Amino acid sequence: MKNVTEYINKSPKEARTKLRQMRACIKKAAPRAVEDIKWGMPSFSYKRILVIYGAFKHHIGFYPTPSAITSFSTELSKAGYKIAKGSIQFPLDKPLPLTLIRKITTFRVRESIEQDGKWKLTKTK
Repeated sequence: MKNVTEYINKSPKEARTKLRQMRACIKKAAPRAVEDIKWGMPSFSYKRILVIYGAFKHHIGFYPTPSAITSFSTELSKAGYKIAKGSIQFPLDKPLPLTLIRKITTFRVRESIEQDGKWKLTKTK
């Protein structure tokens, strides 16, 4: 894949609308992030990778890092989403939880800024 638009257009028809919704939601939550393809899937980065997402046969995979999964585990579990150490599965037959996706992406932006700030402080000593 050359870019995210191509990725979405080549994805299964059932997933395209959700991928477009996901993309718009993440762009809004991380407006300064750079969009790219990483590991064959759409990603957003701001100094580091914030989130990656992709289409699968029965779900949209969302990869916001293990720290985000830990921070939102209660909310994710209550909603019944299948989660692993660094991933969430959003079923294709249900609406995307755009509010939750936005909150997780915002968390990752804040986390990235805080971690990069600490790295820069320790690096300049």
